[in-house]
Amino acid sequence: MKILNKRAKFEYELTGEKVEAGISLRGAEAKSIRENRADLSQSHVRIMGNEAFLINANIPVSGLKNYESTGIRKLLLHKKEILALATKAKQGKLQIVPIELYNVKRLIKLKLELGKPKRKFEKKEAIKQMDIQRDVDLEFKNR
Repeated sequence: MKILNKRAKFEYELTGEKVEAGISLRGAEAKSIRENRADLSQSHVRIMGNEAFLINANIPVSGLKNYESTGIRKLLLHKKEILALATKAKQGKLQIVPIELYNVKRLIKLKLELGKPKRKFEKKEAIKQMDIQRDVDLEFKNR
């Protein structure tokens, strides 16, 4: 089971510094993630105090009343990892972006990566490059 954040590479210029974090969930949320019913496209990570939180990740759960599917969830990281992420993010004006959600046996893990937000013209240029590459691939395929 692997849930990818497809918007991350489009919205951010990723640096390649990755960290694996655990995530604190309820039982129904873990079940929903194992059934691939989660969305990371609008989510981000924020460090408050000495703790890291996943914000705005959509994990819908069926059968629960008064449940907020885009709530704040605590990330399980060591203090040294949190401190390192926070200092790198502040120094380089980077954001901590969730890349993928996956399981390791019975545990749910979240892969985080530092990224610099792209500006509007950079996103347009990336779309142009993808279109050109798609056209080139189509030409070679038809030959």
